[in-house]
Amino acid sequence: MIDLRSDTATRPTDGMRAAIAAAEVGDEQRREDPSVNLLQERAAALLGHEAALFVPTATMANQIALKLHSRPGDVLVAEKQAHIVIYEYGGAAAHAGLMIEAIAGTNGFFGAAELDAATEPSTKGADQRVSVLTCENTHNSSGGRCWPVEELAAVTIAARERGIATHLDGARLLNAAVATGVPATRLGSLFDTVTLCLSKGLGCPLGAILAGSAETIERAWREKHLFGGAMRQAGIVAAAGVYALEHHVDRLDEDHARARRLADGWHAAGLPVDPERVETNFVQLRVEPLGLTRDETLARLREAGVGLSSTIHPTVIRAVTHLDLDDRDIDRAIELAPHALGARVAA
Repeated sequence: MIDLRSDTATRPTDGMRAAIAAAEVGDEQRREDPSVNLLQERAAALLGHEAALFVPTATMANQIALKLHSRPGDVLVAEKQAHIVIYEYGGAAAHAGLMIEAIAGTNGFFGAAELDAATEPSTKGADQRVSVLTCENTHNSSGGRCWPVEELAAVTIAARERGIATHLDGARLLNAAVATGVPATRLGSLFDTVTLCLSKGLGCPLGAILAGSAETIERAWREKHLFGGAMRQAGIVAAAGVYALEHHVDRLDEDHARARRLADGWHAAGLPVDPERVETNFVQLRVEPLGLTRDETLARLREAGVGLSSTIHPTVIRAVTHLDLDDRDIDRAIELAPHALGARVAA
């Protein structure tokens, strides 16, 4: 099957496997694992912060950040279809005791005006306070769209003026940096804390980074233990992260180019795809013009040997390009999907 379900489908490359096999290791809980320490140092610098913490998943990194920036009963402001809101199983409430004030964004984005409306001061001193703002870049549910850096800067400045901490869910932040040409250091340094996922476009088997100030990350170590995320000889997997930062960042533009070529090919074949919405490695396909349900569409594609996945939108499915795919896979997907879905090439 041509697996376009997600960029989490990648398997370690031969070079990454060699790095894993050769990894220097130590006791990560005692902060003695040299590979973990190296990954944390490089990731902190890449994301524009003083320090970083290696954790098993990006969801854990996000949830630790929310706890660090809030107290139970506080309010989290986030876009209503952000990963933190819809895909982390109520973690903000379960772990940090946060209420959520959801903003209906455009393409997953919102500005200072929307933040103002969501954080209007209460007339009652005992009411819950907004303590943390999160942004997601790229925005998964909007099809891998990239926040314009000017808008990110404006909304974080507005939050800071109101005494609100800021966290960036940058699971695919390096996709945004490569696509927009804005360095990850610039994007990450706008926020108090940043999450980076290593197991998506970067191709690692697992792992994520939480970056922030030295004081914040020191506090984060305790939360990592509370979440059950402390490890031992974790250099085995941290070495994959070091390899990915050295070898898999610049090549993300290949994934983006293949996604655009896939969108162009499907659009030309009559499938309901808008190539102009493709900014990174996501292609969204609307199913209602096909006269099919989401499940019927996915089943037909799967039978044809092309794997796509559902989204939060009932009538939208997605294809995601990644390093396990090559140009021949894209060519075959362009050929197979329209036939499976009954599309006709316009004369």
